[in-house]
Formats: sequence, structure tokens, C-alpha cells
Amino acid sequence: MLHFLRRHPIPITAHFRHSLVLTYAFRRAALEPLLPPGLILDAHGDFGFVAIALVQALSLRPSFCPRFLGANFILTGYRIFARYRTAAGRTLRGLRILRSDTNKKTMAQFGNLLTNYHYRLARINLAEAGPCLEANIETPNAEADLNVIANLAVAPVLPEGSPFASLQQARLFAGPLPFTFDYEPETHSIVMIEGVREHWKPRPVAVCVRKATFFDHPPFGNEKPILANAFYVGNIPYHWGRGVREPLPNL
Repeated sequence: MLHFLRRHPIPITAHFRHSLVLTYAFRRAALEPLLPPGLILDAHGDFGFVAIALVQALSLRPSFCPRFLGANFILTGYRIFARYRTAAGRTLRGLRILRSDTNKKTMAQFGNLLTNYHYRLARINLAEAGPCLEANIETPNAEADLNVIANLAVAPVLPEGSPFASLQQARLFAGPLPFTFDYEPETHSIVMIEGVREHWKPRPVAVCVRKATFFDHPPFGNEKPILANAFYVGNIPYHWGRGVREPLPNL
């Protein structure tokens, strides 16, 4: 019965103080088996993509609650870029969540009760020094440790080895995308959660990634992650609607 609760049943509002997203390219063949029925890989050439999203959220709360009841927390999420074709024939671009880490126990508890975002508790430190933003995440058994420094003042260039030919191409894979997709095996359905944002103009930034251990473990351990782009946006309102379930055709 828990799957009824985990359909993101409550609309949520928050303010994003910081949102930094690193997008990594992998061989299509490495990512396609990680997607559930109903979703297809959102690819570019021979590559699919996994985003690491780092978000500092302020006053996160049910949309019907006043701001002062909101909670502040930091989140890192690992998501595959995917597409879903609805029963009405509309193709949606979005993300399929693999793992989420947060610095607040209450966020992990309630997040796992009301979503399938797979929250885990982590030690997270976010520091600002001049134009630089540094994040350091420590997880049990180094399952998803992350250390990254973003220089928000450096003129943007694509990371070396990026599969994108231009920043314009890279911007098409600047997360987060409008939709988050979840598969509900109990009902063979896709649950869609739509994010609504204002003044969403992510800008490319220069980053130094010192550690990203999530990609050291299966199913990525034998794959070579390629940093494809890095985008940042700050100080914006954000809203998630209620999850919408759509049954998939019978197998």
C-alpha cells in the first residue's frame, strides 16, 4: 500500500539558494538497462547522460503552508536523462532518479515516505568563498561521496572531452528538466512529477570535480564517466506539482 503514498501526493514549494548540476556522459548501452518500462534514454549521438544535482533549498514546504513552516536542507541527486511518450502522444523530457542524499534526517524520512527518490542521510558541507562555491558530501562507505568546486565568475567553456560541440548543444542537457519520472511496478504505471520554475536561466560554469564516487560502484564501475557540462542557477522560486500516474500498456 505504500506505493499509493509515494506518488508525490502533495504539491511542494521551495526557494533554491543554489542549484549546480554536473552532467556526465556514458555509453548508451550502459544506461539503457537502468531505465524502467515506459522510459527511453534521452541521448545525444552515442551517449546518454547522468546528472548530479546539488541543490540548497530554503523554506521547502507543502504549497498550502506559510513560508515560516518550511525547512532548509541540501540535496544531491543522481538522475538519468529520459523521455516518456504519454498515452496522448506527447513526448516529455525528464529525469529518472537513481539516488538522493540529504543533510537532514527528517527530509530523508518524509521524502522516502512520500516519494521514490531513494533519500539517504549524508554529511554535506556547502561553502562560499568569493566567486567559488564548494560542496563536500560524505556518505556511508563512500557510496556517493562528492567534492566539487564551481567558479561562478570564470568565462564558461565546455569541459575537455565533452561530447557536445557547443554550449548551445550542452544547454539542452542542463538539468533539472521539467519532469521527474518514476515507475510504479505494483500498477505497471509511470508517475510524472512536474517542476515549475520562474526565471530559470542556468548558466554554464567552470568546475573542478575532485571526487564523485557514485560512479566507482556498479553499474558504473567499469564505465568511464565524461564530464559533459556544468550549469548553475541561484535564488529562484521552485514548485513541484502532485504526481500524475499514467498506466502503461499491458506487457
